[in-house]
Amino acid sequence: MEPNPSAYPALKFLNQFAEIQKTRDHLPHWQQDNATYFLTFRLADSIPAALLHEWKEEKDQWLIDRPKPWSSETETEYHKLFSSRIDHHLDQGSGSCLLAKPENSETVANAFAHFDRVRYLLHTWVIMPNHVHVLLSLDRNLDLGETVASWKRFTATRINRNEGKSGPVWQQDYFDRIVRDWDHFMNIARYIRRNPAKARITQGEFVVYEAEWVGRLLS
Repeated sequence: MEPNPSAYPALKFLNQFAEIQKTRDHLPHWQQDNATYFLTFRLADSIPAALLHEWKEEKDQWLIDRPKPWSSETETEYHKLFSSRIDHHLDQGSGSCLLAKPENSETVANAFAHFDRVRYLLHTWVIMPNHVHVLLSLDRNLDLGETVASWKRFTATRINRNEGKSGPVWQQDYFDRIVRDWDHFMNIARYIRRNPAKARITQGEFVVYEAEWVGRLLS
């Protein structure tokens, strides 16, 4: 259900009748002008390569059998089969968990905040020990992939400097969803808020941000 219009900024959700820009790296990506997105990206060592390969083969066949656009029921099935599996693995704290260190999570938080309300509008995000979730709306003139890539480039340099090392910090790709409607938006915002408790992460090993209006709607 849509909240009182005076309580939030104007947001645009998925329009299945408008043009959708479709690109693909390792994962498929959809973009629409001024849309609102749920993004997830993770550290490079957070899931073993052999396990990822096994999951990818299963997922690729499922996607061939069920091309987009999806109904809400099909999307729910997808996330139950694949996204939830990855989220569960990440929430177990696999890999180096470099983002649990305050100096590294602060680097990521500062990168997000740098162009907030300039190139995009941040609604809520959480920095977990080995992955990140972001809910944002993007300016129509910007490319979603380039936005994520710029965050990764900047933060990888700083995190490697903090750790006194070199090499990949982030996974090569990222996962994105265009938010369908207000119910979808609120479900994602609740998921982000609850993720640290669900994963039983210790206070100080995660960072959560909520825009003031999002916090009011969730209260």
